[in-house]
Amino acid sequence: PDVPMNGPFGLRALGQIQMPVDDLPRAIGFYRDVLGMAFLFEVPGMGFFSLGDIRLMLGEREEGSAPQGSILYFSVDDILEASEELKGRGVSFDLDPTRIAEMPDHDLWMSFFKDSEGNQLALMSEVPRDP
Repeated sequence: PDVPMNGPFGLRALGQIQMPVDDLPRAIGFYRDVLGMAFLFEVPGMGFFSLGDIRLMLGEREEGSAPQGSILYFSVDDILEASEELKGRGVSFDLDPTRIAEMPDHDLWMSFFKDSEGNQLALMSEVPRDP
């Protein structure tokens, strides 16, 4: 939903995230085939995926640049089911699903893994507590 502008200009929405990669065809395969993302298109040096209202751009890393990129946190309904599905697809987790924080009405769970290019990724789930 659009948030009304209150006061001066301010950034209100994320439209695209860029993730640096070393091997674009390998990375496109990982995001499309292992993570099951909707592939949009490819242009020289870049591949694009749809993540709802946000677009993910995989861009070939410039030679000599640092291997770390942004951390993408993927929201899932059932983090245990999602992590088991990804493990079945060959993903190795750095941190299995773990309750990170207790909020007033839910628990925040996260798990961390790397993509085919060594970039950190995460699953997150807000699990409602029983009343």
